[in-house]
Amino acid sequence: MRDEQRRVREFVAAHKLEAPAQARLLDVVAELGELAKEVLEATGYGRRPNAQMASAALELELGDLAFALLALADGMDFDLARCLDLAIAKYEKRLVAHGTAARRLS
Repeated sequence: MRDEQRRVREFVAAHKLEAPAQARLLDVVAELGELAKEVLEATGYGRRPNAQMASAALELELGDLAFALLALADGMDFDLARCLDLAIAKYEKRLVAHGTAARRLS
């Protein structure tokens, strides 16, 4: 993922697309919304839960979301690969302690 984050950093710099973290976060949310829209449409708004999910539109939206998340992490000086490693370690710890990766509410 470090290579991907570097690619996004270089693209942003080359095209003067720098933006504050708040704008980057809004972009992540917007891209997630666009992905959700594609999933809803692909499944007929839940009427076809087993519908084929692979499509060019979904692939593009996932790419947009990845770009936005990588740009956010990079702009905040976070190594997204390290963030992922930390998240996986957290889930592994929960699985050992509680048998589930979900956070315990009690």
